[in-house]
Amino acid sequence: MLSRREAWFEDQLDLDPERLVFIDETWASTNMARRYGRAPRGRRLRVGVPHGHWKTTTFVAGLRTSGLIAPFVIDGPINRHAFETYLAKVLVPELRPGDVVIMDNLFSHKGPRTREMIEAAGARQPDTTQRERIPH
Repeated sequence: MLSRREAWFEDQLDLDPERLVFIDETWASTNMARRYGRAPRGRRLRVGVPHGHWKTTTFVAGLRTSGLIAPFVIDGPINRHAFETYLAKVLVPELRPGDVVIMDNLFSHKGPRTREMIEAAGARQPDTTQRERIPH
């Protein structure tokens, strides 16, 4: 793992910042509401919070040096199927040949079709496995 990280660090010098596309997601859930609060002394705090059926909303997008691209909102948590749908329907149409797509190590990003779809658009993911085979 260390050698892959070092190879990625060394290869960054050869990357054109204008070709980089960073993919990330964030989420919010209704169970994130505070369960306790404060009110002036002697007054009851009254605030509505969802109860019982929690709802999660996920937002995923790409980021270039020129700004945000391919925004997508998912009703629910991200999983491999949802991520591959995002790639096929939203991100891939916005990729240009020569782009480098960088994403974190989330399990849903590791599907067998992820690399195929990105490469079919003429883009690529950084390949750090190649240098790991070379003895130091």
